[in-house]
Parts: sequence; C-alpha cells; structure tokens
Amino acid sequence: MKNHIKEQALVQLIIENKENFYRLAFSYVKNKDDALDIVQESIHKALLSIGNLKEEQKLKSWFYRIVVNKSLDFLRKHRRVNVMDDTILELYSNGNYDDYQNIDLERCLDDLPEKFRTVIVLRYFEDLKIEEIAEILKENQNTVKTRLYKALSMLRIQLEQTKLLKER
Repeated sequence: MKNHIKEQALVQLIIENKENFYRLAFSYVKNKDDALDIVQESIHKALLSIGNLKEEQKLKSWFYRIVVNKSLDFLRKHRRVNVMDDTILELYSNGNYDDYQNIDLERCLDDLPEKFRTVIVLRYFEDLKIEEIAEILKENQNTVKTRLYKALSMLRIQLEQTKLLKER
C-alpha cells in the first residue's frame, strides 16, 4: 500500500477516534493539556513512520500503541505528582452530593503498575478486544488475559482496603 493511501487511512482513523485517543492519553497523565500534547506527538510520529506500517488492518492497534508509548514516555520523563484541577473535580461532581467511589477507583487504578493499568484502560475504558490489546502491546493473548485477571484482582483488593480504611 502506498504511503499516501496509508496517510489518508490514518487521518480518517484519527478523526473518527480522536476522543478515544485523547481519553487514553488523559487516563495516564491526568492533565488535559499534556494529553493533547501526547496525542499531537503521536500523530506526528505516526505520520513520520507511516511507511513502516506493513498491514493497513493493523493501523488502529499500531496507532494505539504509539499513544500508549508516548504516554508512558511522558510519565517517565515528567515523574511528578499530578494535582487535580477544577475540570477533573467537576467530572466527579453532579452538584447534589459527593460520590467518592469513582475517585477511589481512579486512585487505585493509578497505583497499579503500568502493565496492569494499561490492560484495564484499554479493555474497559477503550472497550478494545483482547486480540486488539495483545496487538497493541505486542504480547500474547494469554499474557493479556492473565494480566487483566491479575489487574482486576489487584484492583478489587485495593478497593476493599480503601473501603475498610474509610469505615474506621
């Protein structure tokens, strides 16, 4: 496939899934500007290396992998504490009452090691299939399933501990 056709397919993919790519980056960095930067850098990298893509049907997982890698690179480069800004706090507030359950889940998810958090985010927040996640992470499907099972188990334990601490 010629690069021009690949570029058109990439642009179409990005247009159709821009919110998903942004949400994925945001799930790592918890900052809207940084997430936008990551998506922009991912697009730039993809356009520069589109010639390396062998099969068009793998375009989606290829670009997801770029976004995940750029997000992880950003976190390694900018190891820092992310302060929640007002926009994030508004996501959890409906104006009637405080609901801490989602905040607890997000904190527990953030505490997971990267390889476990990534499979949770891709499976449940991006609604990708196991096969797609395996392709994105360049892992065996059974490895992804095992990580997903272990990540869910770790999350459950962390959430139960958080609940117990709150009850004290």
